[in-house]
Amino acid sequence: MGALATAVHTHHQHHLRLIQSRTTTDELFEILHDDAFYERPIPERHRVIFYLGHVEAFDWNLLGQRAFGLPRFNASFDQLFAFGIDPVDGSLPSDQPADWPSRAEISKYNQRIRAELDAAIDAALEHPREGHPQLLTMLNTAIEHRLMHAETLAYMFHRLPVKMKKSVHDKDQWSTPPRIRHRLVEIQEGPATLGLPKDQHRFGWDNERSALTVQVPAFSIENHNVSNRQFMHFLQNGGYRDRTLWTSEGWAWREQNGIEHPAFWTRKGNMWMYRGMFSEQPLPMDLPVYVSHAEASAYARWLDRKLPTEEQFHRAAYGVPNSDEQRSYPWGEESPASQFGNFDFARFEAAPCGTYPAGASAFGIHDLVGNGWEWTRTIFAPLPGFAAMPFYPGYSANFFNGKHYVMKGGSPRTAACMLRRSFRNWFQPHYPYVYATFRCVEE
Repeated sequence: MGALATAVHTHHQHHLRLIQSRTTTDELFEILHDDAFYERPIPERHRVIFYLGHVEAFDWNLLGQRAFGLPRFNASFDQLFAFGIDPVDGSLPSDQPADWPSRAEISKYNQRIRAELDAAIDAALEHPREGHPQLLTMLNTAIEHRLMHAETLAYMFHRLPVKMKKSVHDKDQWSTPPRIRHRLVEIQEGPATLGLPKDQHRFGWDNERSALTVQVPAFSIENHNVSNRQFMHFLQNGGYRDRTLWTSEGWAWREQNGIEHPAFWTRKGNMWMYRGMFSEQPLPMDLPVYVSHAEASAYARWLDRKLPTEEQFHRAAYGVPNSDEQRSYPWGEESPASQFGNFDFARFEAAPCGTYPAGASAFGIHDLVGNGWEWTRTIFAPLPGFAAMPFYPGYSANFFNGKHYVMKGGSPRTAACMLRRSFRNWFQPHYPYVYATFRCVEE
């Protein structure tokens, strides 16, 4: 295949991926009944209606304006739906449903954006050498941005009352958990490479560059994520009432918000329940617990352990015993597939710990990719040689403020393209709604 034909094929593949990512968010919005769109299921975030416009406005502002220079047709919507909210501690949004446009107006805006962008991308296919020099990078940015929001929307919808959602047939009936034994596994000293080389043409966000290889001293790590059962022991032994287990900021957050248990748990009388997407279930004890960084850190301190660093996670997930080899995925070099883990929108809920033995790392550590993002104790910061994306300069740089922690791995609602070894997610420590679990280390 010649260079021109290769360029045309690549552009076409990216356009198809963009269209497929639209289907992902469209299907998610279809879950909701009409009365849900103007709800705010998470106090720190916008109402659902914002995101209906945001995923399209982002594409328009990035591709329509920067890549193609198309004339604006609704500048007020372009601005209204441009920016989300970083859910850090502070004042909460106070807008009312009446402050937002109708769904019909937003749908009309969205349809026109898609039509104009599709036409512009098709035109660029005919002349791939004449388009914006960063068009492919921009398309990847738009695709992954939308897929990130498909995950954000899922955990937001998790907070909505069940009656506001249409029941969807899912694979989430709690399967019989595998027989597993939670234990510490010793990880030998060895290298861990974070990030991507600057000159590598593979897409990566700015915080993924440049590549950094570090030598990680030996440590031990839990072979499975902390389960609901294990976390229940922490709760029952007074973990939420023991001031010595919490940082001063974490304790203040717990006290001010009345945090007494994980956000995915509820209590009915003497029975603990799990808040599922489409129903409440008796708390499934073998699932990984989803908690905030503050809660995970308190649990680790209770056991006189720590959360892993980003480097330790990499070593356990991608390293190989008695070798400097590093894998692309915990299981090897094969692309993500259903036998390796719970990811890529296959389910709405976590699976029992250890359900995917084929996805274990070379050290025998399970569920490192999928089934829940994993908290680390590493503050989100730039890798050496960091340079902000010129067309999206605030994507990472706005969060290099010492208030966010790196998360690795992926959840049931993480797209396969973002399961790459270099991908870095991050959140502030007092945000309990994400599909985020953890495991502990001893050093």
